[in-house]
Amino acid sequence: QVQLVESGGGLVQAGGSLSVSCAASGLTFSSYNMGWFRQAPGKEREFAAAISWTGSLTTYADSMKGRFTISRDNAKNTVYLQMNSLKPEDTAVYYCAVSGKWPAKSVTEYDYWGQGTQVTVSS
Repeated sequence: QVQLVESGGGLVQAGGSLSVSCAASGLTFSSYNMGWFRQAPGKEREFAAAISWTGSLTTYADSMKGRFTISRDNAKNTVYLQMNSLKPEDTAVYYCAVSGKWPAKSVTEYDYWGQGTQVTVSS
């Protein structure tokens, strides 16, 4: 079965950087688009970034554009999210997900999800 395992979350000070990773198994990773979402306490899950199956196309939520960078390594079945200039409002659980659609920016367009990794930004 498809498994997505996020890692790399943690505590960072405002203005700092953090990178999270998502290792995929149980699917032909290089054939699927990948996305990152986040969910803060009491809020809905929101789109952060997505990358096409070749890695040639990326798209970001406006609030993350210029600060976050999504990338992938198809040889390692892994997608990454590099987060710079972090703000306290970036505090959330970050999830990776698989989609056959492009560009996919809504939760309903994704078929498989990881369990999430906590990112906490202190002020």
